[in-house]
Amino acid sequence: QVQLVESGGGVLQPGESLTASCSTSTAISAVDVVGWYLQRPGAQRELIATIARGEEVNYVPSMEGRFTVSKDDDKNTMYLRRSGLKPEDTGAYLCFAIINGAYFWGRGIQVTVST
Repeated sequence: QVQLVESGGGVLQPGESLTASCSTSTAISAVDVVGWYLQRPGAQRELIATIARGEEVNYVPSMEGRFTVSKDDDKNTMYLRRSGLKPEDTGAYLCFAIINGAYFWGRGIQVTVST
């Protein structure tokens, strides 16, 4: 069983920056795929980006340029960054990992962008 724990988020003002992290209980370098989803209120989950083992970050076109995803293998942690937050960035951000075809999910963090 792989555990993923996100941190970061909270209530932020428009224009501020978000830095979220996702720590894995197993070596992140050995995970087949890791990535982030965004679930806005009342909407379906949207994929932001994935990182396959040994490969670069792969962004969904609509998310590229808005979010920056990276990972630190030494810390077994993946990061999500967004500068210039907008109210439409409000939602739950969830990280996931795929290992041998099985999905593992973090509990998610809530980000509210509001004045």
